[in-house]
Amino acid sequence: MTRAESVRHEETRATALDVAGVALVADLSGALYWEAQRLLVVSDMHLEKGSSFAARGVLLPPYDTAATLSRLAAVISRHNPRMVIALGDSFHDRDAHERLSAPDRDAITAMQAGRDWIWIAGNHDPALPSDLGGAVASEVCIGPIAFRHEPTGAFGEIAGHLHPKARVATRGRATERRCFASDGERAVMPAFGAYAGGLSIRDRAFTKIFGAPDFMAHVLGDTMLHAIVASRCY
Repeated sequence: MTRAESVRHEETRATALDVAGVALVADLSGALYWEAQRLLVVSDMHLEKGSSFAARGVLLPPYDTAATLSRLAAVISRHNPRMVIALGDSFHDRDAHERLSAPDRDAITAMQAGRDWIWIAGNHDPALPSDLGGAVASEVCIGPIAFRHEPTGAFGEIAGHLHPKARVATRGRATERRCFASDGERAVMPAFGAYAGGLSIRDRAFTKIFGAPDFMAHVLGDTMLHAIVASRCY
């Protein structure tokens, strides 16, 4: 790959996304980057979901945590943020952090080195431990932006919790992908976790936040993000 091709490849990995007048970058990984603040945000990693299901007799390949952390390490390497905010439900349940393997703990420690790290409490992990590094908060406000787990529909809000996904027709068949949902005044982030599910952006939960389905779905494609009006999805 030539340098020019490499640059073009990197450009397809992100798209501009403004919230409350703040210029942000929606990354193809499902992360959000605020360049002026050097701030990276991810939501709903649901680490150790696989081991949680295994405890209930539902056997899944036990690699979700390693896969999610590997993707997070890659996006951190790409943007080199000075701060990372994990926007809630970082762990799938209250005891998930106790099931982390030593290599996965080491991976988290390595990513935290040299930067601030904030764990936002979510509904799956309301009592985050203090031995994983970083700080714990219920929400974080920076300028006009409020970062919290559950969306309220407030102006300037960036939240997670709902795991937005969009179903669109492409080449005569339906494709379902994770997406950012935003109307320029607020945004809901896609789930970052390898095993995290999704909720259709046509669900009434999004109507409560955005009103009419004229907000945008920034859909995570194979090589780029696609901006589609929510009303065109189904």
